Amino acid sequence: MRFILALLLIVLFVYSLALVLLNGMPVSVDLWFTHVPEMRVGLLVLITLALGVLVGLLLGVQVFRVFQNHWEIKRLQKEIDRLRKEQIQVAQSVAAEAAASVRHEKTVLDINPESQPRTPL
Repeated sequence: MRFILALLLIVLFVYSLALVLLNGMPVSVDLWFTHVPEMRVGLLVLITLALGVLVGLLLGVQVFRVFQNHWEIKRLQKEIDRLRKEQIQVAQSVAAEAAASVRHEKTVLDINPESQPRTPL
């Protein structure tokens, strides 16, 4: 993999060098804040390409981060819904067990009168 990357970088460098050397006609460049009297067309193309790639990568990272945050929020909302349902089920089962326990205790007290306190009468 490193070999392929190194080969790709060398090819890119040679292509960039050839682009600058073959397009040697000087042109004047008028930017918003400054004016460059003469610059080679090949160099101008390379600088423009590099700035375009850099701005594109930065914007791509930001857009991907927004999508990644959106996906994470959706995942967490699903997890919250699942945990709420689980919590409701646990609360219902505990309430049912408590109600059954109360009914059982009441039935046991009704059946076993000796467990009830005796009166002297």
